[in-house]
Amino acid sequence: MTEHEAMERAIALAWQGWGRVAPNPLVGAVLLRNDEVIGEGFHAQFGGPHAEAAALAACPDASGATCVVTLEPCAHHGKTPPCARALIDAGVRRVVAALPDPHPTAGGGAAMLRRGGIEVQFGVGDRAAAALNAPFLWTLRRGDRPFVAIKLATSLDGFLADSSGQSRWISGPEARGHAHWLRAGFDAIGVGHETAVRDDPALTVRGSVMPRVEPWRVVFARGRVERSLRMFAEGPVGRTAILVAPHIERDVTADLGPRGVHVVAATDLAAGLAALWRLGIRSLLLEGGGRLATAFLAAGLADRLYWIQAPVWLGSGVPAFGSRDPVTLDGARAWTVVERRALGPDSLLVVDRELCLPAS
Repeated sequence: MTEHEAMERAIALAWQGWGRVAPNPLVGAVLLRNDEVIGEGFHAQFGGPHAEAAALAACPDASGATCVVTLEPCAHHGKTPPCARALIDAGVRRVVAALPDPHPTAGGGAAMLRRGGIEVQFGVGDRAAAALNAPFLWTLRRGDRPFVAIKLATSLDGFLADSSGQSRWISGPEARGHAHWLRAGFDAIGVGHETAVRDDPALTVRGSVMPRVEPWRVVFARGRVERSLRMFAEGPVGRTAILVAPHIERDVTADLGPRGVHVVAATDLAAGLAALWRLGIRSLLLEGGGRLATAFLAAGLADRLYWIQAPVWLGSGVPAFGSRDPVTLDGARAWTVVERRALGPDSLLVVDRELCLPAS
């Protein structure tokens, strides 16, 4: 196995910590000797062993090995000892890390490794590793609003629902299962006013991964909403927020505040995101609808798009993307393709507005 192949394996391993390790990053590690895998591991649980420690534990003798890891080994003693020191003590000869760790406390492992006589190389698989940990890297870069991802399931001609408003189900069971898997890895799940009222979603996680911490449920409301909505009656109501215009904040607070719902007054989307940040929300998955998605895209506040396309043509219906100020093809910004794959009969396209690549 080459180092590039080992990095692909490390990234695949890292994904197994989805929903369980935040606010820590997803990390996978592979130990190689003479192009053979002698150990591998991933960060499986917040507070548990890091990927490098898990890989070392799976390998009786790592002397002279190369450690291929998705993020620079940590240099500080937090909930676990420094991984850089563990690699030095194990006699590892070389470390190939996709990205440097920009965390002000955990970073610096490369310097420790080099002082211990270990060769360190960055950059192998850096773009895939940056996409893997986009919310983590975004949080360290910005520190003022959550990382925002939009998930849309549409027909081939871009409709969320048919002309009668029927949307269940455009996508198949595999795509719906993937949507629940996605939910497990975000701090909050958000919908717009119309989706909240029309679909009455619970916005809970019911997939193959149970998150370590249940996500917040968020409604971007244009007016008052009924207290009987499922998200106000089911699940962790104390982790439910509704963003409203300032002039109705008092009325909505009187109605929903006693139920434990956080009522947040916001003049616009940017102010609303800043308020969610203050609640501790670092990543937000928006699931509906088209009006909300278009508003975030038009405001430049969307960082990732998960677009599921079902192989059907509707001809007319509820559009996923509303009108925006036009740009020329030459002036259009190209997003970065992160992933393309099939979900049963449906197709998934994942694109990022930009990759957060830390400086080496």
